Amino acid sequence: MQTQRHLVPPLAAKGHLNLTEPEMKRWGFELGEAIVAPLVVSLSGDLGAGKTTLAQAICAGYGVTESVTSPTYALVHKYDAHKSPVYHVDLYRLDGEAQLTNIGWDDLLSERAVVIVEWPERAGDRMPADHLHIDIEYFEGDDSRRVLLAG
Repeated sequence: MQTQRHLVPPLAAKGHLNLTEPEMKRWGFELGEAIVAPLVVSLSGDLGAGKTTLAQAICAGYGVTESVTSPTYALVHKYDAHKSPVYHVDLYRLDGEAQLTNIGWDDLLSERAVVIVEWPERAGDRMPADHLHIDIEYFEGDDSRRVLLAG
């Protein structure tokens, strides 16, 4: 089984990007093109920072053709892509890692799939050690830009 560790596209050679939304979408699309399942990608950031926008771009680059929406209320959305399934997971509504069993967490991680996790801190110690983590932060002084910290 091939494992991805610290996969960062060339644009993020230093792991730190200051991007507009269109640039972030392009970066996410390129990341989606580059990744190989199985892989867990975690997205952290404040409400409205762009986690779902980045997840949509990653899915598009990976080959998901259907509309990707926020799984805030459903908790897990599954999408089909030619290479493998993609699971988009939003843990915001969970109180802690003990509730992961209720959403089939271990089954998701055992599949040959791409799993994109928003609010990964809610998974605690149950996040795989080798996941690709991306922080999305607001750029101070410019609400149209985001800072991505990847790898």
